[in-house]
Amino acid sequence: MKAIVLDKAGSSENLMLMDINKPVLKNNEVLVETKAISINPVDYKIRSTEEGLTMMYGATRPVILGWDLAGSVVAVGENVSQFKIGDKVFGMVNFPGAGNAYAEFVAAPENHLAKMPVNTSFEEAAATTLAALTALQVLESRVKKDDRVLIHAGSGGVGHFAIQIAKHLGAYVITTSSAKNRDFVMSLGADEHIDYRTQAFEEVATDIDFILDGMGGDILMKSLKVMREGGSIISLPSSPEIIEEAQKLADKNISVSALLVQSSAKDMNTLKELLETGVIKAHVSKTFPFAEMAKAHLELESGRTVGKVIVKF
Repeated sequence: MKAIVLDKAGSSENLMLMDINKPVLKNNEVLVETKAISINPVDYKIRSTEEGLTMMYGATRPVILGWDLAGSVVAVGENVSQFKIGDKVFGMVNFPGAGNAYAEFVAAPENHLAKMPVNTSFEEAAATTLAALTALQVLESRVKKDDRVLIHAGSGGVGHFAIQIAKHLGAYVITTSSAKNRDFVMSLGADEHIDYRTQAFEEVATDIDFILDGMGGDILMKSLKVMREGGSIISLPSSPEIIEEAQKLADKNISVSALLVQSSAKDMNTLKELLETGVIKAHVSKTFPFAEMAKAHLELESGRTVGKVIVKF
């Protein structure tokens, strides 16, 4: 089968297209013939450093990156009960860990997948995986009706799903993006837009109950200034040390923490329902053929992506 492999950390040029053997199924796995793959910032961050590769894959080299996919089931393990050959499925596979999704065929645990909605393309389904799961797992248990929610980087992968899910939960949503993406984030349901290039969000936003911070650093520290008593912040990219520093600076009983998304069939099925009912919709900004995986990485690394970047067979 065709696969993109990485022998050592570094630039996108280190991603190599090769022919390798198909994976051998475990009893609880299905073999998915991949139709579309979603690319996330974590992909190029892991690719770039040996520390990142070791964290996910240990000492194994070469490795196959990737966690998000959509495709068709072509074989099932002995203990699989939820899927059969021919089912169209989507999910985030083995995250955190070795997802091995940059491949023509992927062995995926049954409990990491859901059946695709009938009204969704492979590209849209692949897009509604890690980024959408992150938004769901962050917001579902923390946001309630009428909460004032601030979502940083609302036009990005996680952000554009977070706006839609927060609105579904009944929140009043404020989001940041560049001016050129204002119409896009407002079309997702945002109630207020802050142009981060011309406005200091900490001088505009007030009385916030919950913040989803996808930026970290200075943005996290400034976010403390706009919180209500008892509010909370989830900062996705921040290290434990930065989280601890922010928590020490926080007053008004504000909680600051991080979250690492986890593979979950239960949550994938929730996303399936949200797609089927039109509550959420994935925005695919650009699609690349599988052989151009390196270009897909460079596109995402540019920092200008609106929604999701997809690679397809």
